[in-house]
Formats: sequence, structure tokens, C-alpha cells
Amino acid sequence: MNDQVIVLRAAAWVDVETGQRHTPAVIVVEGNRIAAIDPPELPTGAQVIDMGELTLLPGLMDMEVNLLIGGPDNPSGLPNPMHGVQDDPVYRTLRATVNAGTTLHAGFTTVRNLGLMVKTGGYLLDVDLGRAIEQGWIAGPRIVAAGHAITPTGGHLDPTMFQRLAPHIMPLSVEEGRANGVPQVRESVRYQIKYGAEVIKISASGGVMSHGTVAGAQQYSDEELVAIVDEAHRAGVRVAAHAHGDAGIRACIRAGVDCIEHGSLATDDTIAMMVEHGTFLVPTSYLSEGLDVSKAAPALRKKAAEVFPRARETLRRAIHAGVKIACGTDAPAVPHGDNAKELWALVDRGMTPAQALHAATVTSAELIGVEDRGRLAPGLLADIIAVPGDPTVDISVIEDVRFVMKDGHIHKNS
Repeated sequence: MNDQVIVLRAAAWVDVETGQRHTPAVIVVEGNRIAAIDPPELPTGAQVIDMGELTLLPGLMDMEVNLLIGGPDNPSGLPNPMHGVQDDPVYRTLRATVNAGTTLHAGFTTVRNLGLMVKTGGYLLDVDLGRAIEQGWIAGPRIVAAGHAITPTGGHLDPTMFQRLAPHIMPLSVEEGRANGVPQVRESVRYQIKYGAEVIKISASGGVMSHGTVAGAQQYSDEELVAIVDEAHRAGVRVAAHAHGDAGIRACIRAGVDCIEHGSLATDDTIAMMVEHGTFLVPTSYLSEGLDVSKAAPALRKKAAEVFPRARETLRRAIHAGVKIACGTDAPAVPHGDNAKELWALVDRGMTPAQALHAATVTSAELIGVEDRGRLAPGLLADIIAVPGDPTVDISVIEDVRFVMKDGHIHKNS
């Protein structure tokens, strides 16, 4: 642990709970914790870092990334679907280390890695990546890992539906997330948890960028969804569901799923159900601008043209209704490092800049059930970033992160 005392001086700091920007800012960091904010006296012998006109914020959180795909050889545009069959587990993990560093330097100090289903022989690579980061071997955000996504045969997250592979080309096991029927989905959840998954990711409806799936169609049956949630919740693990379609979203809410990813086609009645049940929404809304579908198959471009405009309107209605909304990008569908553009999208759809910051900090911390981060306050983890200007007025400045501290260690200062 870093026991050095560091004093951060800046023009201002943001209380993301209240949305207020306070001036000036003096934050004392001892080891990996915030010791004081604007204290009357500074500790003797501390290292003082003066950041001039910058504004200090808590480290941001992205609640839907996949660090194991995209990145170095595919920095923008539609993720390469062949990564799932061309990358062996070692190469895929090395790719993830680069993406983890890129994400951290963008100011995101905590992420949920909601993986796809890929051929790894059952290894949960994001769990191991998170362990390596936690032990200080490599730089990256704190990772809440899902291991393999769980999907039915032919479901949206079945990799053969992205790549249009012929039968028997890529056989997958229950341990790798392909599960059908109540006994198999229970087994798959148990396997993920056994090997370190901290959240369960499932495919509850079709997707936009997968062949042969209707974006709005429910994929798992009500009985399968109930079994998945039962297994996860008995182990104290939450469930996140990929769901665009209204029927699938409603089935997830009834089953007790904790979080809906995307939620693109939810009706007003379903949005009201989310509010009533306290179901979180991670809308990944910047996808509608940030995902380059120009090289996608015509059928996929057609689905995107139909779904994305409706998704933007759904988010506007969800914001107005008071749904608990957390920040998530679906990177690398949005390139790793461009994560902050999701906050712009939240503002564009109706949030104030302060509300968008709240979504990427306080609400995201609530979603993953942690109280040691997501705010600037004494006793919390020293995950601190700095940006120019006033992000409570102009959310775009959050895309220009000049300083990143995680766990009391400085990873960027430019």
C-alpha cells in the first residue's frame, strides 16, 4: 500500500451527490484513502500537487464494457467479430491489458466487465485480469467481472450468431455460458460464481448486431429467468440482462433481474415497472451515434436504423420517469477510451450534467453494491480524476481527463 501523504490542489471539486462545484479544492490523500477535503491545516511533509484551474471529481464508472475484445488493432468502429475465434485465451488477455490501461487513462476507475460467450475452455479471463490489476501487476480499473455471458443456443450472445459460423465449428459448453433449460442455466450460474464471477450476465432478448436474432424477441423463458436469478441471488450475486425488447425486459423485472442493459424498446408501462421494482437501467445510449455500422451486413444496418432512434426516445422517457440509470458504454462497440461520451449522450437525452455525473458515480456504485467509492469524501478510496472547466455546466469537458489517481496511486498527470 502507498503510505505517502499527497495533497491535491485545484480550482474546484464536485460533490456528485448534490451536483455542487466547490471552490477552491484541497484534498488530502493518505495511502489509498481520502483523508480530508479542504482541511484548515495541511499535514507536514506531504507531497503537494498543484493542478491549477482543473476541477477534481471521483473516478468514473462504466457498467458495461468488454475489455477482452476490441482495442489495439481495432481502435474504432464495429468490433472485429473474428476475435472470438482468432484469439486464444493468452492473446485475448494481453489485448485486455491494453484496453484496461486505456480505460483507466480515460478516467474510469471501476468497470463491470459484462463479457460475451467465447471459447476459453471455461477459463474466466476477466476474473483473472481483475486479480492482476488488484495485485498491482498491471494498470487498469477495478473490475466487477461476469466471466462468460449466459445465453441459449442461437441467442444474441452466442458467438456463432455474430460470426455466422457453420454447425460444429465452435462447440461451446455450459461452462462457457451456452445453457438451455432450467438445469443447465442453474449449472452455468453456479460455474461462473465458483470461479469468481461477481455479476451474472445473461441474454434475455435478441440483439442489434447479431445475425438471426430479432432485437425485441424474448430469448430465455420465464422459468429459465427465474432459475438464473434464484441461483445468483442465493449466492449474493446480482444479475444483468441484455434486453432490448419489451417482453424480455418485463420478464426480467418479474424474475427479479437487477439491471437491464440497453432497454431500447421498453414501453411506458414497463418503465413504470422498473421504477416500482427499483430495477437499474444501463442504456448504453451513445451506441446510436458512436457505433459505426457502415461495414455491417445490410440486415444489421437495418436493425440499427430501426432500434437506435427508438432507444434514444425510450431513455428520455426513462429519465423523466425516474428510473435508476447507471453509466455504461458497451465498449468496444464504443471504442475503449471514449467511455465519457456516454455522459454526453445522457445529457443529450434529458439529464442535466450533474445528473449524468451522478449516474457515472453514485448510481453506478449503488448498482454494484459498494460504498467505498463514487464520491469525494473522507474515508473513501482515493479514486480521483481532474478535468478542465466545470463539468456541472459543460459535460463535454469530462472527455478531457488530465489527471487520474486510483487507490492513491497517480496513473496520469498531464
